[in-house]
Amino acid sequence: MIRLTGKANLSEPPASNPQPNILETQGLTRNFGKITAVDTLNISVAQGEVFGLLGPNGAGKSTVIKMLTTLLPLSAGKATLAGYDVTHQPNAVRRVIGYVPQALSADGSLTGYENLLIFAKLYDIPASRRERHIRDMLGFMGLEDAAHRLVRNYSGGMIRKLEIAQSILHQPRILFLDEPTVGLDPLARTQVWQLVQQLCAEYGTTIFLTTHFLEEADILCDRVTIMEQGKEIMTGIPSDLKASLGQENATLDDVFIHYTGNQLASGVSYRDTARTRRTAQRLG
Repeated sequence: MIRLTGKANLSEPPASNPQPNILETQGLTRNFGKITAVDTLNISVAQGEVFGLLGPNGAGKSTVIKMLTTLLPLSAGKATLAGYDVTHQPNAVRRVIGYVPQALSADGSLTGYENLLIFAKLYDIPASRRERHIRDMLGFMGLEDAAHRLVRNYSGGMIRKLEIAQSILHQPRILFLDEPTVGLDPLARTQVWQLVQQLCAEYGTTIFLTTHFLEEADILCDRVTIMEQGKEIMTGIPSDLKASLGQENATLDDVFIHYTGNQLASGVSYRDTARTRRTAQRLG
């Protein structure tokens, strides 16, 4: 693992964001039989930060998110979110998080409004407030005109917006996005980027995202951790990680190649979106 030194301690939240840590892991580990998918991962995320977990398919990114969202038990180590222990206080953790998985979570046989209504009920939003919550969220996402259309007729970008809307109806403190732009065309990907930035600016939401698109991480993230084969390779502020190479116009791709020797990859239908995400999910 590499932690760079310089004018800032890159393993900690940037000095410009002196907020307390809302997420911390200590020795986070997950084994599947004799295979160690996540190996003693230590990360911290400041309140209001956009934090990126980067790495190729199979690096362990999705496994980390599944442990932090209480979907997988820890094999070893500890993780806390908003002060709640993932292992011992899972119900409290679930109340303060939102989660958008790789796998398709919107029901194509229902309308956008009906999908949101189901999630509003699951989150125990009082009946007297559901309609307002749903209407406000559709407006925030720019989906008002498509509210009563079947989701199977949505574009990939519209589906992703709806899924994010589902996950933030209860106004979570931390939003987990697992490969949020996988399978999206460039325009839809840019729209998701803008949405992430808007969530931070208007709601103060802490964002924890995984991606293998390093350009995406460079644009969105305050800090990133790069993983490979379950291990943390390096953590830092994107600009400082690039500066560490000492070359003009360096990119995060260059950083990854330099320190690991590997390279990452820099309007679809509902069916295509589902197929692409299933493939990404199998690869981890």
